This record gives sequence, structure tokens and C-alpha cells, in this order.
Amino acid sequence: QVQLVESGGGLVQPGGSLRLSCAASATAFRFYNMGWFRQAPGKQRELVAGITSGGSTSYADSVKGRFTICRDNTKKTVDLQMNNVKPEDTAVYYCNTWTPVLSWGQGTQVPVSS
Repeated sequence: QVQLVESGGGLVQPGGSLRLSCAASATAFRFYNMGWFRQAPGKQRELVAGITSGGSTSYADSVKGRFTICRDNTKKTVDLQMNNVKPEDTAVYYCNTWTPVLSWGQGTQVPVSS
């Protein structure tokens, strides 16, 4: 059973930056296309950024130019660098495979507020 552990969340002011990290226990991690998702209160979970096993990336329009996804296959981690955050980025953030097939982790909360 692959485990996903997200970390790095916390209160951030509008315009600030935060870096989230996800550690995966999968031995075949380097072959997985990975994604960062978020779920805001009262809304469905959405994909915000994805990265293929080869390093190609894709972003939701709402975060393009502000968020950056990257991975370290040696450490089996996928990170999300969040810059110039906005109140609408407030959500619980999760990682999973790009098409989510793994059990969800506990997520990490990111409240954006002044």
C-alpha cells in the first residue's frame, strides 16, 4: 500500500510564498505521473499541477505563473512551490498520481489570509 504524506502547509499572507512537499513510499515512484490537488471548503477536489515521470508539467489556469511543481525521484518527493498566493488558494492540498489512483493522504492545510 503506497502512502502519501503531505507537509509544508500553514497560514500565509496574500502575496506570500509557501512550499509544499509530498513524500511517497512507492518503490516505482519514478514511473508515476504525479499531481497536486486541492479542496477548498464546500468545493470539489481539483487538480492544480501535474508532472510526468519525464518531468513535463501542466498547471490549472488559476495557478499558472504562480505555482511550480517539481519532483525528486531519489527522495521520492514531489513539491509545489506557491508564490504570490491569493485568498482563493485557501484549501487543503493533497498529492496523488495525476489520475488519482492511490489512497489519499491527510493533506496539508493552506489558509491564505492577512
